[in-house]
Order: sequence, then C-alpha cells, then structure tokens
Amino acid sequence: MEHLLHYVWKHKLFPLKVLQTTEGLPVEVIDSGLQNSNAGPDFFNAKLKIDGTLWVGNIEIHTHSSDWFRHGHDKDKAYDSVILHVVGEADMEVIHTDGGQIPQLILTCPENVQSHYHELCVADQYPACYPILASLPKLTVHSWLTALQTERLEEKARLITERLKHCNHNWEDAFFVTLARNFGFGLNGDAFETWAGMLPFRAIDKHRNDLFQIEAFFYGLAGLLEDSFFKKGQEDEYSLRLIKEFRYLQRKFEFTQVMNATLWRFLRLRPENFPTVRLAQLAYLYQRGDKLFSRLLEAGTLAEVRTLLEVGTSSYWESHYLFGRTSSQKKKTMGERSKDLIIINTVVPFLYTYGLHKADEGMCERAGRFLEELKAEDNHIIRSWSAAGLPVVSAADSQALIQLQKEYCDRRKCLYCRFGYEYLRHK
Repeated sequence: MEHLLHYVWKHKLFPLKVLQTTEGLPVEVIDSGLQNSNAGPDFFNAKLKIDGTLWVGNIEIHTHSSDWFRHGHDKDKAYDSVILHVVGEADMEVIHTDGGQIPQLILTCPENVQSHYHELCVADQYPACYPILASLPKLTVHSWLTALQTERLEEKARLITERLKHCNHNWEDAFFVTLARNFGFGLNGDAFETWAGMLPFRAIDKHRNDLFQIEAFFYGLAGLLEDSFFKKGQEDEYSLRLIKEFRYLQRKFEFTQVMNATLWRFLRLRPENFPTVRLAQLAYLYQRGDKLFSRLLEAGTLAEVRTLLEVGTSSYWESHYLFGRTSSQKKKTMGERSKDLIIINTVVPFLYTYGLHKADEGMCERAGRFLEELKAEDNHIIRSWSAAGLPVVSAADSQALIQLQKEYCDRRKCLYCRFGYEYLRHK
C-alpha cells in the first residue's frame, strides 16, 4: 500500500476535493518534491500551503501513522525537516524530536490505479504492460529508453569502479579482468572473473613475448593443469610441457594458489565456448595486445575496435577443444556476434567509465555512439519486448530493455517505470 501512496503523491493523483489535514486545515500542494531513493524522508523540497501559510520542506509517507514511531523517526533529527506526514490511515499523532506535532494528511489511492496495479502484479505474460506498448507515443518510448540506457551504463560504471579498486586503480588490469569475465558469456562469467582476479599481471608481463608461457600461466592458475582435472589418458606432449612450465613459473614467482577447476562449466556448451578454448583466445589476445585498453581508447570507429579484438589461438588449439583429444583442424576465431557482445559489455562501459573519470564528454558520447551503431542483441528478453510492439533496432535499444527487464519488470517496480505509469494512468 505504501508504494502506491508514493506513486499517488509523486504524480499528484489527488481526489477532486479540497485536501485537508487530520485537523481540518486546508492543504494546497504546489510542488510534491523530489523523490528520495536513499535514507531520509521520502520526498525532498516540497512546497505546500497549509491553512494559507507557505511551507517548504520534506514529506514522509507511511501506510499508518504509527509507522512513524515503529521506524524510529521520532528520535531521528533527519526527520525534523518533515512538514507533512502523508498516510493511508491516521491511527495516532506524530511528533518531531523536540515533541512538536507534525500535520498529517490522509491520502487515498484511486480505485482505477489500484486495479491496474493489481493487473500488472498478477500478469503471467511478459512484459506485463504489453497491451499499451504499441500505442505509446514515440517520444515517450524514446525518452524512457534513453534514460534506461544511461542508467545501465552508470550501473556498469559503478561495477568497473569497484573492480578498479581491487586492481590498485590499474585500468589495464581492470579492463582485462572485465574482458575475461565477458569471455565467459554468462555461464562461465563468474569463473572467469575469479580466475582473472588471481592473475599476477606484473609476473606475466615479464613473459609477454612468449605465448606458450602465457598459456602456462593461464591454464595453470585456472586449475586445469592439476591432477584432479586431468582424466586418465588425457596427457599429451603439449599438456605435459605446460605442466612442467607452470611448475617452473610457480617456483620462480613464488605463488601456490590455483583455482578450483570444478568451477569451470563444460556441460551444455558448444565446444567453441569451452573454457579451454576461451583461455587460449585470451592468451593470444594478451600476448598480442600490450596496453590493449590504451589502444582501444584511441580507436575512433567500430572497425578499429573489432580489429583490436581479433583473436586466434596457438596451433595446438586449432586441432583441440580439450587437452589430449584431437579434433578436426579449425582456426578458433570469434564470430561477429560474439565480438559485438564483447564490445557492448566491455569496451563501451570502459569508454564511458573512463570518460566520466577524465570528465571527457567526447569519450562518453563515443560509447553511446558505438551502442547506436551496433545491432541489437538477440535473446529472449529482447524478443519478448519486440513481440509486444516495441521497435528494437540497435544495441542501445537492447541494453535499455535489458535494464528495464532486470531492474523494473523482474522486481515488479512498475510504479517507477514510465511504461507502468502510462498503464496505470491511461489503460
């Protein structure tokens, strides 16, 4: 009930009669205030007239007046700025920390808003608001998708900033960790990030000109050269050489911890997506791409970015998907769609985050331009929105809709969604 009262107050869906406090004083809402998603009162800087006197301050909303005391606001000075307590039911008076009484307003939620909100909550078809999507004005759709795209980039920027802290603020290292995570393409994403977080980058850099030694580092730290991973008969000349090289590197750089190989997922994956193949591609990219992030910063076009992300493998992996098991000869490159996903989920967020860090608007705009130029992703989320009547053309559209699905639809936050707002108001 409380979240509906928030919605009614925010959008001023008041009954067609004079609003009054519980003591009968007339209330005129000039500005309902700015909604606060953090700690503190629910709405900041509202402007009201109570019995003709202008008040400027904050608003707190509860289902019952007694919630004020249950939440401890009567002892919290942060709530002394509240000028009006908006409630669904006034079951007692409320006070500031100094004992002064706070005016209260009983607010009811319109029946049509309640019924439409119930429809959204119980709908078994996604998206729940599909009946109105095709009829929405283009400007409404475009403005909301643009806001969602920015919201998603900001969210990714926060994650990258946290990753930077763990990488001692080294942008190249943080970029590679993020790149590795996205080489997991969902199923192995967590495993790749765990693995990349263990890499001793400065030690590997000393052997950057030798692809074999980089592979020894990568497979060894991934736990894929341990006896517990190798099945009987899998050893071959190449894997035995890798094991010997990794043991030498362990002694040289004095590290003993390796990843638990059971974290890697192989089942239900196409062989091209096996972690063994993706690690070979990362080793190839690492060996070929010194200061890869710095070079990507200088890339002005998607064609340049794609060239920098061209991957291959050592010759061994052209005839293998797993250690000791030969397969038909095939170069293990990355398809265009997979490469575009790497650009969407790694390159674009890093350009945006670095642009924010350097206060470089041009770099942030380049990140957005790349999204506009890339084709939309193809997954069940995007297909469901497209089938409901929304045009999905570019990766900017698909990223916005993924944000909408994960942060609003899946969490049933329809009251905070502009499509949900249109559904409640105009269905």
